[in-house]
Amino acid sequence: MRYEVTNRKIRVLIIDDSALIRSILKGIVNSQPDMEVVGAASNPLQAREMIKTLNPDVLTLDVEMPEMDGLTFLEKLMRRRPMPVLMISTLTERGSEAALRSLELGAVDLLARPKPGVAEGMQAYANEIAGKIRIASRAHVQNTVVVAPGNSSLPTLGCRTASTEKLIIVGASTGGTEALKEFLIPMPADAPAILVAQHMPEAFTRSFADRLNGLSKMAVTEGVHNERVLPGHVYIAPGHSHMLVKRSGSNYVIELNQAPPVNHHRPSVEVLFRSAAQCAGANAIGVMLTGMGKDGAVGMLEMRQAGAYNFAQDEATCVVYGMPRAAVEVGAAHESVPIQDMARRVLAKVLSVGVRNRQ
Repeated sequence: MRYEVTNRKIRVLIIDDSALIRSILKGIVNSQPDMEVVGAASNPLQAREMIKTLNPDVLTLDVEMPEMDGLTFLEKLMRRRPMPVLMISTLTERGSEAALRSLELGAVDLLARPKPGVAEGMQAYANEIAGKIRIASRAHVQNTVVVAPGNSSLPTLGCRTASTEKLIIVGASTGGTEALKEFLIPMPADAPAILVAQHMPEAFTRSFADRLNGLSKMAVTEGVHNERVLPGHVYIAPGHSHMLVKRSGSNYVIELNQAPPVNHHRPSVEVLFRSAAQCAGANAIGVMLTGMGKDGAVGMLEMRQAGAYNFAQDEATCVVYGMPRAAVEVGAAHESVPIQDMARRVLAKVLSVGVRNRQ
């Protein structure tokens, strides 16, 4: 994440085939003191010319549009002129696959379309979209590189030391969907269990887990309450609940609860990391990936104090260097590592911990 000190307003280009939605979004953006709408396009072909002449800082983009759909446009844009894009579409199970694909193609974030005529919650929606535009305007966006399964140079290590006694605990937010994919694809099928708190709406976590499951050698699922934690498995926190790891005799199990949000999030990275500190201690390895804010920094520090070894994604490879920065600043992270090296470094630490524990 690279920050620039500037008093210039954030320049936003809106792309949506609905004149009403364009009008609502324009009103929201122009009501913010630090941003302005510089243009509004009804389709991607029109937007393509406006990008050249208006040079916006952030695009808002719908998925379903005439002439060219939003995903096709996004793919072309990220190859030719990478820039921050915020996808605005309906957050439904029907649309979740397209929305996840947009993140894969390089969109910074996504949220629901505003609902015309529904006054309740509109101020909260306006605050949410303004916040996401601010985050997007500061995001470090690069050309999209598709990571395919089987292309990793990291060999299957045959982690004989892997067991439920070792856990990899991961937190992520903005940009985390692609960072998680790059982290998980090289992992061997017998790697220690991985538990993930990713800030994501409820409608998307199951589809996200299914998508990762198709790419990873490990089995990836949403976490289930009271489910036993097993090596070779990745557990994604459902979007509706906090996820914790607990002891049950000699085993680890998952606990889900719907306690109030922590650091404005549920699932919260803080909650997961603190539970790992309490019940796994030195048998845990913490990983903080790209994301806005500070969620998880204190919990990761508690993990370190309990004997865990922790990694933070480095600034150069983060979409948003917020959560990793916070972890580094409080002294929670032992190392900052590029995302492309994260799996190798974490596995090396797993093996070193296994050897030390046997001595």
